Amino acid sequence: MLLKIALPNKGRLSDEVRELFSDAGLEVRARGERALTASLGGEFEAIFVRAQDIPEFVADGAAHAGVTGWDLVSEAGRELEHLMDLEFGRCRLVVAAREESGIVQAGDVRDGMRVASCFPRLTQEYFARRGQRVTVVPVSGAAEIAPHLGIADIVVDLTSTGSTLKMNGLREVATVLESSARLVACGVNVPEARRRLDELKLALGSVLAARGKRYLMANVPKAALTQVREVLPGLNGPTVVDVLDGGNFVAVHAVVPAKTIYRTVNALKGLGCEGILVTRIERLVA
Repeated sequence: MLLKIALPNKGRLSDEVRELFSDAGLEVRARGERALTASLGGEFEAIFVRAQDIPEFVADGAAHAGVTGWDLVSEAGRELEHLMDLEFGRCRLVVAAREESGIVQAGDVRDGMRVASCFPRLTQEYFARRGQRVTVVPVSGAAEIAPHLGIADIVVDLTSTGSTLKMNGLREVATVLESSARLVACGVNVPEARRRLDELKLALGSVLAARGKRYLMANVPKAALTQVREVLPGLNGPTVVDVLDGGNFVAVHAVVPAKTIYRTVNALKGLGCEGILVTRIERLVA
C-alpha cells in the first residue's frame, strides 16, 4: 500500500523536511525540480503543495498524512490527528503593537481596535477568549507594515527571533500560539495504512533522537570505571565490554550529548582513558 504524504513545495520548511526524510532513508526521488509528485525512498509517494494547503489536502483525503507548521494546522481548523512534533521550523504567533502605542500587554488592547493578521481565525479566537471585541483585518503578508499605514492598530504575526518586528518599530505584547513542523494525518482507519504511518513515525523519530548526540567509545582503566560511569551516563548507563588481552582496561561505549563532548573527552583523558573515539549517529531507536 503506497501512502501519499503531502509535503511543502518550497521554502526553508521544504528544505528541512526533505533533509529529515532523506536522513530517515526516504530520499525524495523526483523526475525534475518542478515535479508535483515524487517517490520517498520507494516506500511512500510525496505530493508537493503549498504549506498552507496541506491541512486541507490531508483532511479531504487527498493525502494520508502531511507535514506543515502547527500554526497552519491550527488556522485551518480541520480535524486532524497530530502524529509527532518534528522539532524544527519553530516560531511563535504573537500580538505586536507599535512602540509608541502605549500597549505593553494584551489587556491593553481596547474594544474596537483593528488587528491585521495572516491568521484571522486564530486572531479572532484569541481575542474572543479574552472577551475583547476587535476587528480583524485579514492580510496576505507583511502584516508588520499595517500599523504604519493606518490599516490596523496592532498585528498578530509569526516571529522566530522578534528581530523583524523590532526592525519595524513593533513590540511583542503576547503569545497566541507556539508552532513547529508537525506530522499530521486524518481518518487513517485501515490497519495497513496505520502500520505504515507508525513505521514512518519510528523512522523520523529515530533521526530526530540522534540529532545532537554522539557515540563515544574508549578504553577505560578498570580502576577508574566508577568515575567514568559518572562522566558517561548514556541512555541507560554506559555499556562495558571486556577487551581481549586488555589487562587492566575495559571498553566502554555510550551515547552522549554533542554539546558536552569537548568536556567529556577531556574528563575521560584525565581519568587515564585511551583510544577515545567519537562518531556521529544517523539514527537512534531507544
